[in-house]
Amino acid sequence: MSSSGSTFGTSAYGGAGWQGRTRTHRQEIGDLWAASGIDSEYGRLRSVLLHRPGGELAAALDDPDSVQMLAPLDIARAGEQHDAMAEAYRAAGVAVEYVEPSGQPTPNQMFCADLFVMTPEGAILARPASTVRAGEERWVARRLADMGVPILRTLTGNAVFEGADLMWVDPETVMIGLGLRTNEEAASQIAAVLEEVGIETLAVDIPYGTMHFMGMLRIVDEDLAICWPRRTPFAAVRALQERGHDIVWLPDEDDNVLNRALNVVTLGPRRILMLAGYPSVQKVYEAAGIECVTVDGSELVKAAGAIGCLTGVVSRDPVA
Repeated sequence: MSSSGSTFGTSAYGGAGWQGRTRTHRQEIGDLWAASGIDSEYGRLRSVLLHRPGGELAAALDDPDSVQMLAPLDIARAGEQHDAMAEAYRAAGVAVEYVEPSGQPTPNQMFCADLFVMTPEGAILARPASTVRAGEERWVARRLADMGVPILRTLTGNAVFEGADLMWVDPETVMIGLGLRTNEEAASQIAAVLEEVGIETLAVDIPYGTMHFMGMLRIVDEDLAICWPRRTPFAAVRALQERGHDIVWLPDEDDNVLNRALNVVTLGPRRILMLAGYPSVQKVYEAAGIECVTVDGSELVKAAGAIGCLTGVVSRDPVA
């Protein structure tokens, strides 16, 4: 404080010594904020957020349907397979973080892809559509904050949204699948956030009786997507083709085979992590020049999800 007792001219009030903030929010990511964010589905994967399942899976032993699972799981085996998936990420040079909720998690906490999506400037938290999963996003919010990842938006009102319903078509465009787990109110709120950072949002309807947009479309390079014939929305395929994507169509196989073989995570351009045990689909991928890293998830799929669902993507190399 000056000798006269006045605060005018001190640094706290903008005087000598004041240092104004001049960088943009995006420029501070990787420095002030943790390195995070994505602008594609195929940029080299750098970090993921997982939750290792444990005792909470006992809720599926008597009535799997009550917790939105397909069958009871062997808890120890499910944990071992999850560990193997995490090790596959590490072997690919991907940093693995864990949610680590306090107390007993809800049974589906392990499906981290549903609980947030990343943008180039931070995370948008999901708001799961069912009461069985309500609140799982709180633990993800806490962990992201602890990691230093900025959170751009928490959905409000009647919006429901799960992260597996949003797909990056290119660095300027996302598509959102509208259906059981994501509604128009959520798409509107997300579109408003993305518009502020110059990103267009396309909304498409997904078929009745399906779970997530992720389950019918995966993008593995700037010009290559995998689609499920007669299930991927016409508008989605057309948008991909108009933006220069070639389409790899899944072969004619049983729905369970295709659901699980398409539930992949792109490690980098034309390189994916997928479930082992689906040779007919893997052969189609490899014929298209896609390198396939495989892990066993035969126990985990009983919970109605696989690698894509289990993986919350935090950071990819930017492609824009």
